[in-house]
Formats: sequence, structure tokens, C-alpha cells
Amino acid sequence: MTRAPVLSLLFLSVAAMSLPPTFAQQPAAAKPNAPKMASDDVMALLEKGEVFFLDVREPKELEDLGTLEGYVNIPLGQIEARLAEIPKDKAIITA
Repeated sequence: MTRAPVLSLLFLSVAAMSLPPTFAQQPAAAKPNAPKMASDDVMALLEKGEVFFLDVREPKELEDLGTLEGYVNIPLGQIEARLAEIPKDKAIITA
């Protein structure tokens, strides 16, 4: 993956190093409490392999639009049930 697509994805969303324990209990209007990261910091994490790429789209969306190599697909509606699959020691970049 080249720097340009990675950097453009970063502007879509960069999540915290782990999801907060109260993720499922937060009201829909609550804003996530994720730290902002500079692109240089994210690039350093990428170089160290400390990034988890998470694609939260539904299977039909993947069929229609495709995905990027290296992304793990966990549809948004399944996140709570599949939290164990998401590492807590890496930055999470979503699509």
C-alpha cells in the first residue's frame, strides 16, 4: 500500500489504540473519545506494523465497491459481538 491511499484513509478515521470498555453502552449521539494523531505518527505506526485495518462495511458493500488488501471485515452491526477479533494494542484505521 502506498502512502497516498493510506494518508487519505487516515482522514476518514483513526480510532484509539483500543475501543473504550463502555463502547456498547454509549448513546448514539456520544462522540468517541479517540486521540487525534498526526500523519507522521501514523506513518511510524505503519512502519512498525502497529496498525489494524478494519473494514466495517456490509458484505454487499464489499461486493459492490471492493476492499483494500490487508483490511479485516467486521460489519458495523457485528462489532460488539466480535470485539475479541480487534486488537487492543494497535491503532485502528477503519473504512
